[in-house]
Amino acid sequence: MVHKTKSIKKKKSRVIREPDWRVYIVRCADGSLYTGIARDVVRRVAAHNADRGAGASYTHSRRPVTLVYQETAADRSAASKREYQIKQLSRAEKLALVARRGESI
Repeated sequence: MVHKTKSIKKKKSRVIREPDWRVYIVRCADGSLYTGIARDVVRRVAAHNADRGAGASYTHSRRPVTLVYQETAADRSAASKREYQIKQLSRAEKLALVARRGESI
């Protein structure tokens, strides 16, 4: 009895790293602040400013919005948790956060 052995080729495993998630704050035209999460903040801010309705309903009537703050999170879960933390801050605390990190993003 002859046993055939299968040759198992090991594939080179490449770790495909997903883009980092970011938590961001935009300043609306009326001076209010909006906090959100996205992988591509530039594209998301453009969506907030677009007429197509791709942005949040909050920012739709408060355009244009300007990016004033962003930070990186390890994954979507961490970004969502940080977004919640920031949303719990008072306006003064959010402005202090923006001032500490600088508005030049």
